[in-house]
Amino acid sequence: MVSSTQVELNIFQDLDDLSRQTATRFAGFARDAVRMEGRFTVALSGGSTPQLTYSLLAQEALRSQIPWDAIHIFWGDERCVPLERPDNHFTMTTELLLSKVPIPEGNVRRMRGEAANPHEAAPEYEGSLREFFGLGPTGIPRFDLILLGMGADGHTASLFPGSPGLEERDKLVVAHYVPKVGMNRLTLTYPVLNNARVIMFLAAGNEKAEALKSVLADDTCGPILPARLVKPVEGEVIWMVDRAAARLLDR
Repeated sequence: MVSSTQVELNIFQDLDDLSRQTATRFAGFARDAVRMEGRFTVALSGGSTPQLTYSLLAQEALRSQIPWDAIHIFWGDERCVPLERPDNHFTMTTELLLSKVPIPEGNVRRMRGEAANPHEAAPEYEGSLREFFGLGPTGIPRFDLILLGMGADGHTASLFPGSPGLEERDKLVVAHYVPKVGMNRLTLTYPVLNNARVIMFLAAGNEKAEALKSVLADDTCGPILPARLVKPVEGEVIWMVDRAAARLLDR
């Protein structure tokens, strides 16, 4: 199937500006989806880059504009660490956002990164996706929005260079060990990412510049970084980057 991915690049002065614009667009996507479909499905990202965005969504300026009772939240990946750790994606998001907005508890579906066996937690989350989206054994969920970050090595979600999950085309969720970070990770796979209506990448900082240039390059020379393989078949990729991350791009 030929991809019809649309790509939009937005360059902001700094992370503050990037975060404000991301939060505003998130709220707009949510309102539009609820108005047209009755619900808004989103998979969130972990890490440090989206934290200010989550905090802004919880502030009154935007909080009251979002129909939280019709928002259904999932995650794109999770670190296999205890819930008590602040780097657990669900814990971080709960502290900054979910505990501060009137979203029904049943609308939040987290990956069990704290599970003793991540290889049991992955199919469990896949089952949750199939149940919520009403899928058969081969169906693929279609998220309204998936938020993604990108590491300096070009990884996105927990799809790292060289990780076995890069080759997965049947499972919706996989667990794999990532030597670079020394831990197991749970992650959505490319079939899910590339079936989204909108992918919104957030990238900030000088250390992201080389990877961003490579991912956005027209040529296919050099290694294909994981983020470059995110190309929704019938969807849109929106890059929200700061000037530091965009410093190597051709103007």
